[in-house]
Amino acid sequence: MNATTYMNANTPYTRVLLMLTMVLLLLSACAKSGEKQQKKIARAAAQNFPQATDSVFVVNYVKQEPEFKEHLSLMKLFYRERGYKFAWFKEGALVPQAFKFVEVIKQSHKEGLNPRDYLVKDLPAMFQSLEQAKNDSSRHKLQEEIDVALTASYFNYASDFYRGTVDPRSMDNIEWEVKKNKIKLHKALQTILKERESRYPYYEFEALHPGYIRLREALKNYRLAKQEGGWPKIEGIAKTLKPNDSSQAVLALRHRILGKAAAQANKSTLYDKELADAVKHFQIRHGLKPDGVVGGETLRVMNVPIEERIDQIIINMERWRWVPKRFEDKYILVNIPEYALHVREKGKEVLTMKVVVGKEMHATPVFSDKLEYIVFYPFWNITPQILREEIAPAQARNPNYLASNDMELVKDIGNNQVEVLPASSVDWTTVDENFKYRVRQRPGKKNPLGFVKFIFPNEHNVYLHDTPSDHLFNQTERGFSHGCIRIEKPFELAQYLLKDQKKWTSSAINAAMHGGEEKYVNLSAKVPVYIVYFTSWVDDNGAIHFRDDLYGHDRDLELAYFK
Repeated sequence: MNATTYMNANTPYTRVLLMLTMVLLLLSACAKSGEKQQKKIARAAAQNFPQATDSVFVVNYVKQEPEFKEHLSLMKLFYRERGYKFAWFKEGALVPQAFKFVEVIKQSHKEGLNPRDYLVKDLPAMFQSLEQAKNDSSRHKLQEEIDVALTASYFNYASDFYRGTVDPRSMDNIEWEVKKNKIKLHKALQTILKERESRYPYYEFEALHPGYIRLREALKNYRLAKQEGGWPKIEGIAKTLKPNDSSQAVLALRHRILGKAAAQANKSTLYDKELADAVKHFQIRHGLKPDGVVGGETLRVMNVPIEERIDQIIINMERWRWVPKRFEDKYILVNIPEYALHVREKGKEVLTMKVVVGKEMHATPVFSDKLEYIVFYPFWNITPQILREEIAPAQARNPNYLASNDMELVKDIGNNQVEVLPASSVDWTTVDENFKYRVRQRPGKKNPLGFVKFIFPNEHNVYLHDTPSDHLFNQTERGFSHGCIRIEKPFELAQYLLKDQKKWTSSAINAAMHGGEEKYVNLSAKVPVYIVYFTSWVDDNGAIHFRDDLYGHDRDLELAYFK
């Protein structure tokens, strides 16, 4: 019997085969019909009970858990705005975002957070109980509990993820007065549930800033490096190790800088060019002089344990949660530990320069404001604190102190006018916070403000300014000022800020800076200024940077974050 005979519809074999096929098709259709029927029953059951909760249940449920209780106002707002309808169910079934959210909080260690803090309720177990519910009444009760538990868990997690686990404004020892992150978490949740549109990636449970995302990737890499044994401590260097030296310490240095595989592949004790170039890159990333010499500060920084670097990355990720959810199209950012100023426009860096910041006892404050005007050929108005603590005692000891330093005593007489008074008219031993006069230094070469200052009025009396002490920019550590920020390229910054005012050409700016008369110029639009404190970041090329904790702010944040 050949294949043609088997395919003949009149044979007994073919008739049996056709009958079996028909039976299978009928069974499949019945199964699909059964599934549809079950869904109809589930929908019908859902319709028998309102797919909603009420204010009493929400309030009572949230108050039972301390982790949820602090978000009670958000819970009430969220459910009140939706008429208390369930958020995480559609046609009686959990929406996909519910399962995704559970996975997000399980993986929250990747964000430097602790998953245990957000698994207040065993959500997977609750989901399973819902599947096994035996009647409509118990199913509805579980739906109500799950919906409120999911929402409360979301606010518990999202508050830490988007706003920070530490509130810097509620703690006196954590310096951070930058403009708040005003994210509305209940609106973010509506975006996640696809109930509203948003420019922000809330629907992906994702972070808002590239700076944060880059640090998160660095955290992953450093944790992997720790699992593989971290890096060795470099020992055996008597004083310094220079390129072309030979030493057993080179083996550990190669491992530390180039990695374990490179160290295993090259057992030479010669400090060669490849390794020296890598050391110089390391020095740049850590704010050190890139001379390739290992010793002193370079050796100290290399021997910082990997565990400390991981914690440093985590607390700087936390600081990213404190910044506004979106930066303006144009802004100035000064990073104190980096000793650097960055001008960014439409997401790109358009100007950068070195800065000098306050010494530890006169720390530059961490805050934000808006730059409003430029002063060319400025007077230096001595701050009340410097006047009391330094100028007044010096003048009391030496009656010629003000005159020899191009300073003068003035009295404000209104309409931005002053009267110059003789220094002898004041008893300098009695100067206190109620002193009714001012001391200012005349413009010129002795003036520490140089030839231009950039003003963003603030309670700290802090601003950006030129300096006659240009040599300080050659230092790697530049904490020398009384709190104000001396900038390396004042002319270039003035050019950038005045580029939309045609009369302020390069020659006009240069003339104003050296014109012999103080001149105020308002900007056509205020420019936000952020003075921040990041001791770790990842640059646009993907290289991670670390800096020392200049003012001890890292230490204070670690105590609060890892408590």
